[in-house]
Amino acid sequence: MIQHMADHVEHIYLALGYTDFRRQITGLTAMVALKFKLDPYSGTTLFLFCNKRHTVIKALRWDGNGFLLATKQLANDMKFQWPKTQGELRDINIRQMQWLLEGLQIDQKKAHPQTVDTTSTVF
Repeated sequence: MIQHMADHVEHIYLALGYTDFRRQITGLTAMVALKFKLDPYSGTTLFLFCNKRHTVIKALRWDGNGFLLATKQLANDMKFQWPKTQGELRDINIRQMQWLLEGLQIDQKKAHPQTVDTTSTVF
């Protein structure tokens, strides 16, 4: 579900550290606007939040006439590899989000680049 919420987005923002998950749509939109100084009503932006134990992610997105809030909870004591820097925001791409949702770190040192420069290739 969270991956579908990322369709046609220009930015995917992680709220680094942990978020108090007693917050729902109103509290999360207020956090985006007041703490991070971003527009929660941007339909091309997806905001991701993680709980303290790194077992649940919430995704928030404006769809034009209301907010969508999706939750992904891991099973069997698995944890998301969520960046720990508290209070900051990080813009990631769709590939990094997929890694995150698969339980991998968003900074893969050995991953191949998404695009390969073929301008100097001769066939």
